[in-house]
Amino acid sequence: MIEWILTEWTQILGFATGAACVLLAARRNVWTYPIGIANNLVFLVVFVPAGLYASAALQVVYVVLGVHGWWRWTRGVEHDREYVARTPRRAVPWLIVAAVAGTALLTWVLATFTDSQVALADAATTSASLVAQYMLNRKWIENWFVWIGVDVAFVALSIATGLWIIAALYALFIGLCVSGLWSWRRVQSESTDAVPTADTRA
Repeated sequence: MIEWILTEWTQILGFATGAACVLLAARRNVWTYPIGIANNLVFLVVFVPAGLYASAALQVVYVVLGVHGWWRWTRGVEHDREYVARTPRRAVPWLIVAAVAGTALLTWVLATFTDSQVALADAATTSASLVAQYMLNRKWIENWFVWIGVDVAFVALSIATGLWIIAALYALFIGLCVSGLWSWRRVQSESTDAVPTADTRA
């Protein structure tokens, strides 16, 4: 048991910090960001040897987005724990374009410059994750739907690359995301005044 822990300690640490990060996000707790940044650094160490280069690079971008979200949840309108909002309609096309363009660009980069055997899947989950993280930073409730889709894909991708502990973590994430969606919807229904129906910010 001890030998297994010593061998897989990075995946175990990633499991623990990742689960805590999602749980805190579901509860709209700003501590999701510092713990999330720690989780990004752990996953960076895990993904590079597995050949998930886009997912590894994603962790670096996550750190930047983590700082952005940390600032918004402490300085922006999102600092109110009871605040959640619907995704503005004008933002939806841009989010889709960002996800598709990011997938195309990363697929080309991975296929051209790396030995990745899962270029398209790695690129697609990476791009969708960035979109989901930005939506979470803005406390747009639909971020949970994107995260659920990403986590389902990551379970399959992690199994395909032999990262069984990470696969279990993302399976747990799916349940936590469903819980987060339910929790945010409850806040939305209980505090309708805090949910702008004509939010035009992007």
